[in-house]
Amino acid sequence: MYAEGVADMAGRIRDEDIALVRERSSIADVISETVTLRSAGSGNLKGLCPFHDEKSPSFNVSPARNVWYCFGCGAGGDAIKFLMDAEHLSFVESIERLADRAGIQLRYVENDSTAPRPRPQQGQRQRLVAAHAAAVEFYRAQLGTAGARPAREFLARRGFDRAAAERYGCGFAPDAWDLLTKQLRQQGFSHDELVAAGLSRPSRSGTLIDRFRRRLMWPIRDLAGDVIGFGARKLFDDDDGPKYLNTPETPIYKKSHVLYGVDQAKREIAKQGKVVVVEGYTDVMACHLAGVPTAVATCGTAFGADHIGVLRRLLLDTDDVAGEIIFTFDGDAAGQKAALRAFEDDQRFVGRTFIAVSPDNMDPCDLRLAKGDLAVRDLVARREPLVDFALRHVINRFDLDTVDGRVEAMRRAAPLVAKLKDREKRPEYVRKLAGDLGMEIEPVQRAVLAAASAAPGRDATPASRPAPAQPVVDNPHSMVEREALKLALQEPVLAGPMFDAVEASEYRHPVHAAVRAAVAAAGGAAAATGGAVWIESVRDACEDLAARALVGELAVEPLRIDGEPDPRYVSITMARLQWGSVTGRIKDLKSRIQRINPVNNKDEYFAAFGELLSLEQHARALREQAAGGL
Repeated sequence: MYAEGVADMAGRIRDEDIALVRERSSIADVISETVTLRSAGSGNLKGLCPFHDEKSPSFNVSPARNVWYCFGCGAGGDAIKFLMDAEHLSFVESIERLADRAGIQLRYVENDSTAPRPRPQQGQRQRLVAAHAAAVEFYRAQLGTAGARPAREFLARRGFDRAAAERYGCGFAPDAWDLLTKQLRQQGFSHDELVAAGLSRPSRSGTLIDRFRRRLMWPIRDLAGDVIGFGARKLFDDDDGPKYLNTPETPIYKKSHVLYGVDQAKREIAKQGKVVVVEGYTDVMACHLAGVPTAVATCGTAFGADHIGVLRRLLLDTDDVAGEIIFTFDGDAAGQKAALRAFEDDQRFVGRTFIAVSPDNMDPCDLRLAKGDLAVRDLVARREPLVDFALRHVINRFDLDTVDGRVEAMRRAAPLVAKLKDREKRPEYVRKLAGDLGMEIEPVQRAVLAAASAAPGRDATPASRPAPAQPVVDNPHSMVEREALKLALQEPVLAGPMFDAVEASEYRHPVHAAVRAAVAAAGGAAAATGGAVWIESVRDACEDLAARALVGELAVEPLRIDGEPDPRYVSITMARLQWGSVTGRIKDLKSRIQRINPVNNKDEYFAAFGELLSLEQHARALREQAAGGL
């Protein structure tokens, strides 16, 4: 929870501004920057949780109430909490990020006064992002200078005109030791901030100098479009550095999580259910310009598990919506090695993986230069399943005209078939492998079975999620309690007066009772206006951790009614909630009356009998009120 963070900020950002940010921040828009969402019915949306691996979507978003909750890992909250968890931002940074998105001017006040004061120091992430934004403008301006001629010529030779360079923010790091550093210092960025951002570094003498010099620059953006790093290409022969130099690991740049071009490609990836993974910045540019807008590339590191997590969430890579992941690699030895490594990662995807290799062993950028845009699109269209490529690559290394060659090829290829996540395809690939090797099916089948048994747990999909927490429902009355609490959280304006009128003692389940107490502590449902602010108020009022988790769950769980709830539905639900309690009291009272001697305890007997008649009359009224409900 972040109630403490909210309280701390109340003295700096006005409460009404925080409430306005919550109100105007569309939870669906914020989360869609990271997670592809699909309809879950009842106005809710669902996707793959960004906070844990899962095979089926358990991450639910309620746009009507501006909250989210994951039934798999129990995380939940509003747009502010999502940014805090997903982007590792502080409460301040999350509020300021959302305020910028919504065009809200935040007002800050002193802790001991209501007098407005100047904007406080931004959080670290915002400062580093701002430094990168300033660096982008600096490098872009330098691309037009005389010294940047080699950079412009390089882009032209690769088929990129001025418009393409501007679209991707290409720039040039000049032949100067500290030109960028001085300019950023003049703009108010500190020594420590520039070092932390990876834009500057200490020299041998201790002075601060630019990290990048005499190089063509590509800004690297995150999913939200913020520049968080740079890729720099060598242009001069006397540059003794690597061909490509990237921003080092920083608080905002984690190369294992970053995909170049994903900010421009994410919407098409979600729309088409397809992503093309290429090897470099120019390949991404070439694919996008050639009509393959789903291309992305890693930045200075091999394609790995964290990249897979990003793509699975964008693809909504599930059993129901299986996407396509298409790798493009050079046909040389390094490219083939990369393809086999990609096959190892294939098991982390639910969707189908393919490979696209140019017949002339050209990368997409070279292919576009040599044969045009259509050739790039055809390259992707001619993709083949990654397993087929991997098997062919393995068996081609052996002389299949000899017995030893065929047997050894079978031994090397069998583990690949055994690794197939789709077990129903294994028999077909056993037959295919036997045919390619010119062998009988039986020995190949035995080899595959032996390989599968030698890798215990292979059939367990790494992307599978942990078992979700069981909902707090153990009997019909608990279901009614749960529905009443959902009405109070989701529809407080409609349900508030009737909900508040029912005593907390009607809730038998201890966690439900804790949530009911939190509703009262938050001011009661009748006084609430709904939305994320109300839900967070109830969550913050929970003294029980299980109750806090349940609030997030109930805030997005659909009501048990087709269509929109109305006062009649609320009345029915609250009547059923009370009816269960009243019938229980009637049963207990009848048992008590049977134990009373009416001769010796006449007063007690008639008092109990009168109470029984009153309860039975109340029960009949509640039964009539609850008729025709769930």
